[in-house]
Amino acid sequence: MPVSTAHGTPRAELIADTALALLAERGLRGLTHRAVDEAAGLPQGSTSNLARTRQALLEVAVRRQAEREAQVLTPDELPDPAAGLRSMTDGLALALHRYLTDHRDLLVSRYELALEATRRPELRAFYDATGRQFREPLTALLRAAGSPDPERHTLSLVAWCDGLLFSCVAGSFHASVPTLEELRAGFRELLNGMLKGRLGE
Repeated sequence: MPVSTAHGTPRAELIADTALALLAERGLRGLTHRAVDEAAGLPQGSTSNLARTRQALLEVAVRRQAEREAQVLTPDELPDPAAGLRSMTDGLALALHRYLTDHRDLLVSRYELALEATRRPELRAFYDATGRQFREPLTALLRAAGSPDPERHTLSLVAWCDGLLFSCVAGSFHASVPTLEELRAGFRELLNGMLKGRLGE
């Protein structure tokens, strides 16, 4: 089931988007109801009307984070194992490249929320629930592509993606954003190992 922003109104989306922008710009300490109102150009109290507590505001941010991440690829760009394993490689590489070139703020806000979730058990459960909507389709893709252990391979693939993204955004290993072809090569190596060389068939 797709995650939707609370109330689904333009004002709710504005508040949620502003919350994510503040997370990326100022970190968790800069995310307050008053700061969201001011940055969004809304009357004081608007954010409190949507999300009365800090926990509720963080949940709104996590929902919107999931919505925005789901829009990084258009439906016709999503990996499709029925169209060949190269479709998976191309789709996954395109998603990572767009995160690193067009959606870097989304990555920063995701890391801020993930770290906060380690300190708030109630947010951890909420954060994990939204994350499943991305992991489960990836597991299904790997299963359809012939993975002998799709759940374990999903964890490995997600860990590789997260490590590369974090290194590019917050680490020092990558001096520049990998090209699409470099990302495709990385995914080809991973998927060939997981799928026992079937990527070259």
